[in-house]
Amino acid sequence: MPSPFLANPTSIPPPNSAESTSSDAPNDAVPASSSSSSRCSEMWNYLWIPFLISLSKELTSAKAQSTPTILLPSQLAGSDSSQRCTALDPKLNYRPVIGILSHPGDGASGRLSNATGTSYIAASYVKFVESAGARVIPLIYNEPSDVLFQKLNLVNGVLFTGGWAKSGRYYGVAEKIFKMILKKNDAGDHFPLYAICLGFELLTMIISKNKKILESFSAADMASTLQFTETNIEGTVFQRFPPDLLRKLSTDCIVMQNHHYGISPETLEESQDLSSFFKILTTSTDKDDKVYVSTVHAYHYPVTAFQWHPEKNAFEWGLPMIPHSEDAIHVTQHIANFFISEARKSLNRPPIQDVLDNLIYNYSPTFCGKAGKGYDEVYIFKQPSLAHL
Repeated sequence: MPSPFLANPTSIPPPNSAESTSSDAPNDAVPASSSSSSRCSEMWNYLWIPFLISLSKELTSAKAQSTPTILLPSQLAGSDSSQRCTALDPKLNYRPVIGILSHPGDGASGRLSNATGTSYIAASYVKFVESAGARVIPLIYNEPSDVLFQKLNLVNGVLFTGGWAKSGRYYGVAEKIFKMILKKNDAGDHFPLYAICLGFELLTMIISKNKKILESFSAADMASTLQFTETNIEGTVFQRFPPDLLRKLSTDCIVMQNHHYGISPETLEESQDLSSFFKILTTSTDKDDKVYVSTVHAYHYPVTAFQWHPEKNAFEWGLPMIPHSEDAIHVTQHIANFFISEARKSLNRPPIQDVLDNLIYNYSPTFCGKAGKGYDEVYIFKQPSLAHL
């Protein structure tokens, strides 16, 4: 049976059709030139259809090569229907908890609460941690010391927030927590610390043993770049940044600065205690073109400090210069992901009920963003927590 693509019974002449065009043909016979044109058309019918079929096969083959193939379980070589997922690494903790140190005040200059002993945690820090797959326990700085330090046994890492307090009880508590973090790491537990803005400043004071080491800078409500001073970023917070985003950190203002104090690279290097503990990863420039250290990473501990605010890009809206571009959001996500990836390495596996009793979910955030200044949401702790330990 002839192929339907090639058969054309209405146009293919019958055998001996050439004789039918002899001189005794009827007067309305097709002229010779028209007959030749008809033959050419019929020839193209035989040629172009196979060509299109061949071209279609080539395009289909090319598309198949560029499109990933999804295999059914039965098509996988040596597949075992009982083993559907790759086994998780038993050394990692997939339920990490982060302790966030509260800061004196209500986060809104007394508009929400001016009661004595009030402290707060901006909700952006909580969201920052949660976005990377961890939960939060508040470390209320003025709660009883035994309660506060028992909470450190329920977490897998700590975050020091921004703020203004650099003295008194707050400074003392931050120093004790920092020393306990080093002790945990020295004992073999991988226990990370992120210190942001004020947290960065506190660490420079604590490590240098110099409460006057900070310098004045004009970098309030300012978006900036990060200039890398360290080419080897393996093992640091920037290690998993895609190359294009690393480049943009140096050229685009996609990180948020909001501080009046800091430390210059020269001052940090001149301090033997600081330069032996931290390596400088990035610097930034303030509104007066003064250069300050903006990111540092400890040589021997999972401790990273930022003079800038990685949490604000995605979760704060009160200040006009906070970057909210897609690249800025990616910065927030990468910084959070690295922190929690470090916390998953912690060996601590606290009792589940103790964790649940102390999670920040036992408190409610307060919206304070209508004033258009500072934070959008805060968790307020009006009385020292007694916790459920």
